[in-house]
Amino acid sequence: MLALALAAPAFGQGCAMCYSSVAGAANSKGLQAINKAVLILLVPPVGIMGVIVGFAFKYRNGEAQQPELEEALDE
Repeated sequence: MLALALAAPAFGQGCAMCYSSVAGAANSKGLQAINKAVLILLVPPVGIMGVIVGFAFKYRNGEAQQPELEEALDE
């Protein structure tokens, strides 16, 4: 609880910086640029998490299921 209480001011810094950036971009082109930048910055984390979740589902039983390899070894 103490760590969460001490970290609260850090969250306010990000909001103030974003607010001042958006307030400085008064025209519509600036606002569109900020919206595009947010979406572009969102792509890598979502992609990385997608790959991690994909591997987690693929290897959830301990090893990948490879029916082609098992059939080839049986012959």
